[in-house]
Amino acid sequence: MSVTDVVTNMAGPLGGYHLAAALLNGVAAWRYWTSRRRASAAVWMLAAGAFAAAAARSFRGHPPGLPEWLKSAIDAAAGPVTLSLASLAFLALLFLGRSWLARPQVALAGFNLGLAFFGCSLPDAEFAAVVLKPDNVAIVAMVFLLGYFLWLGTAQAVENDRRLARGLPPREKDFSETTLVWPDLVYIELIAMVAGTAVLVAWALVLPAPLEQPANPVVTPNPAKAPWYFLGLQELLVYFDPWLAGVMVPALIIVGLAAIPYLDPNPKGSGYYTIAQRKFAWAVFLFGFLQLWILWILIGTFFRGPNWSFFGPYEPRDPHRLAAARNIRLCEYFWVFLLGREVPAADPAAGWLARTATLLLREWVGIAWLGLYFGGLPILLGRTIFGDFRRRMGRWRYYAMVLLLLMMLALPLKMFLRWTAGVSYIVSFPEWQLSF
Repeated sequence: MSVTDVVTNMAGPLGGYHLAAALLNGVAAWRYWTSRRRASAAVWMLAAGAFAAAAARSFRGHPPGLPEWLKSAIDAAAGPVTLSLASLAFLALLFLGRSWLARPQVALAGFNLGLAFFGCSLPDAEFAAVVLKPDNVAIVAMVFLLGYFLWLGTAQAVENDRRLARGLPPREKDFSETTLVWPDLVYIELIAMVAGTAVLVAWALVLPAPLEQPANPVVTPNPAKAPWYFLGLQELLVYFDPWLAGVMVPALIIVGLAAIPYLDPNPKGSGYYTIAQRKFAWAVFLFGFLQLWILWILIGTFFRGPNWSFFGPYEPRDPHRLAAARNIRLCEYFWVFLLGREVPAADPAAGWLARTATLLLREWVGIAWLGLYFGGLPILLGRTIFGDFRRRMGRWRYYAMVLLLLMMLALPLKMFLRWTAGVSYIVSFPEWQLSF
């Protein structure tokens, strides 16, 4: 589908999209005006006027779009390293600047920027083909919902922290009064059920069901993608062995979540939103949820194309493009590139003990790195930045916590080594079906 066809077919829907954004900003401007905040009302009225102008252009068949140079720059900059670093920068900004980001004006500004960027990207044929695929529409909606609820929880935590600093109880204490299940709760649930049913009916009428041809064992889709909630695991399979990505990592996630109440001795922050009293727990949770799960789902959904290659959001999905893969084991870096020697190979005719000694010699650098990472680093952290944790938690709870944390951090570290240096495995024993 050409750009002209996309613009022609989407002129009306894009006009409705921009008009809805204009109405939202108009409502925000009216709320600020009635609360006698004239300057804020003027700002959001200008935003409403800009979206209204974009709607008028779209209805006339000329929706606003991003310039080609900007789309090319985004495609050139888009990559797993760039996206991961941008996600880490966002998490740092969210943690350090949470008091500023929790303001409604800042949240509304960010929401408008997201709406404008998304609306101006839709006239691009490649972008529209990905985000408007029936399988992906729900994920796009969930991105906006995730942003809203992330801001809402952060704003409530910031408000509680301010109240606690002034010696006041958290906001949740104001809602401690009990209510009856019937009729209060049942009425709310009934209204939510009716509203949800109406949304699903409208969704089914507007979007066609994402049904494909009957399954054919001879024809494999390219790319063959798992359901969206498993795309994070599918992304892990690119960098880790199946037993590790599909078995060990999910098991450690479940064990780690179940162990949190037994490892964390902090009694504060139970039953109300707070960040100041649970900074470490809040940062670790957001890192694990956003960086190690949501980001991988978004990469697998919107950036992975044919042959599981990485594509920019406006880049054509060429099935014949093959990315240059660099898969070098750490032992090859040491023996071949550093020492200029061949990698030691075990003699099949030798005894079991001799073969094992040769394999351990081949992988001794990776084994040493893993030993320092999982053995020495917990001791070093316990005597430096995690000294307070070690004193409060005790030795065994501290080591359980820090080993789970290091295992979580090992996932993105291994990915960065693959993206930047092409390191496929730190330790690799294909003879034993064991690699990391």
